[in-house]
Amino acid sequence: SSPHLVQVRERIRINGQPISKDLFNKYFWLVYNRLEETKDPAHSSMPAYFRFLTIMAFHVFLQEKVDLAVVEVGIGGTYDCTNIVRAPVVCGVSSLGIDHTSILGDTMEKIAWQKGGIFKPGVPAFTVAQPERPLQVLRERAQERKCSLYLCPELDDFEEGCRALELGLAGAHQRSNAALALQLARTWLQRRGCQGKPGDRGQGPDPTRAPEVSVGCLSCLGLGELKEVPPSSELLGRPVPLAPAFRLPDAMIQGLRDTEWLGRTQVLSHGPVTWYLDGAHTTSSIQACVRWFRQAALNQDKPHDGSEVRVLLFNATGDRDTAALLKLLVPCHFDYAVFCPNFTEVSLANNADQQNFNVTLENALTRCLENQQTWTRLLEEKVGQDPWLPSPPRVGGLLQPTPARGSLLLVPPAPRPLNSPALVFPCLAQALRWVAQGRDPHLAAPVASGAHPHPAASSGAVLLREAAAVHVLVTGSLHLVGGALRLLVPALSQ
Repeated sequence: SSPHLVQVRERIRINGQPISKDLFNKYFWLVYNRLEETKDPAHSSMPAYFRFLTIMAFHVFLQEKVDLAVVEVGIGGTYDCTNIVRAPVVCGVSSLGIDHTSILGDTMEKIAWQKGGIFKPGVPAFTVAQPERPLQVLRERAQERKCSLYLCPELDDFEEGCRALELGLAGAHQRSNAALALQLARTWLQRRGCQGKPGDRGQGPDPTRAPEVSVGCLSCLGLGELKEVPPSSELLGRPVPLAPAFRLPDAMIQGLRDTEWLGRTQVLSHGPVTWYLDGAHTTSSIQACVRWFRQAALNQDKPHDGSEVRVLLFNATGDRDTAALLKLLVPCHFDYAVFCPNFTEVSLANNADQQNFNVTLENALTRCLENQQTWTRLLEEKVGQDPWLPSPPRVGGLLQPTPARGSLLLVPPAPRPLNSPALVFPCLAQALRWVAQGRDPHLAAPVASGAHPHPAASSGAVLLREAAAVHVLVTGSLHLVGGALRLLVPALSQ
């Protein structure tokens, strides 16, 4: 899967665990040296980052003799470097969203065409409820590639009687992901000898067989034959036939309940500070994130004195429309919005796994300042020309922290800075420390002497220190969430 959150080893897992440092080191240099020895002298470049890791992942799975490989595509599908498996076990396409438009296209139909590129002749494929036109594109791609495409039933259809299925992942959108995972897993189990009733035990995997690899958008598991769904009144008018629901064995029920997924609808309660982490970075996923956060924050016990502060920590990368994403977050009623790059520290010498060599600190900070400007404008539009809101910030001349005073904060000049609702920090560590104000045991307190010379930071610091509860939503980028996790859960770096 990609991207990783804290360490690159997360991308290549066996039995759910990232491969060890020794194993990663062994296979990295084995693959690197083999490519170096055999590359065409006329084309001396090595594979790019993601391509190299894809080659390495396939090599690891083959050498370690895994029974099943679950492979998530990088971007799109059709031209993605993971899409080299000629006969995957089964393919799955999760809920489509607008993302990576410069590569995949700027409409859902174009993106659906790219996703359908993973379909293979004779290999069953599943998808979840999609808008009508993108679903039609997926159907046409399946027909082109002589692939049987099925629509997953709702998760409720798998429930027996009054027993509701419990998911380890919060958020209503995870129910469609779960339904897709169930169908993919069942297809593989059928192929590997678990025939008959879905709950029956069948013959186990054959250790003499080569591992089967499958590629998809969310998850891809197994190869199997699914009988064509017979025509019925239920299917009339559907562009894609509906796969039948089936009785879930106890193992699947437990699997859904025990699923953990770092960085997605994740809650960390650290004393009075509660961190809500979600790597949403598209319009649809931000909408789901907002629904989850508002519900999760409401379910928290309210402080007796009512002093509760809500903080947004946000960043977005690439060609994403950050103004559209931020507009969706306004209804959460944040007291402060904090913007910072995805760098955990200003100096990344000790954290190469989270360094992006394609983005400079200055470019990243400029993007943050633009987000700050957008947020201020959105608030002004929401409440009108409130005299206590700051004037829209000017981007020019702000990237000049004072070395002598150790300035860690970048804020625009404003007529009433004490009420500035938007702050910019040059790295995650400084942003998190300011938000926590020494009240999170995993984070050091911000430096008191000259660390935040601007009045806006001092004013907010008082409110954060005195609040009975601080709720912080970290979203907009999986890389941002990964950096936050590295600082908030140090064990993940081990």
